Amino acid sequence: MNSITRQYLFGLLFITFGIYQLYIKDYLEFSLYTVAGLAFAVNGLTLEPRLAAYKKPLVIISWLLIIAAALLFLYLLQFKFT
Repeated sequence: MNSITRQYLFGLLFITFGIYQLYIKDYLEFSLYTVAGLAFAVNGLTLEPRLAAYKKPLVIISWLLIIAAALLFLYLLQFKFT
């Protein structure tokens, strides 16, 4: 399995678990897993040779999603488990 496929696989797993969190009505964890899954998927898109012309915007979007996932994770740790 190459690194691009692995990025998409982890993105799909995170988004699938996010949908499960939506099903059990845990909206905070849904947003965390969905944003993390999107970050993995967009990070995988940056490695695609056909999208080389869009590499810079994809990297920026990927970093924004990673930062958003980290902030959501810290928020979840602070307020959900206290």
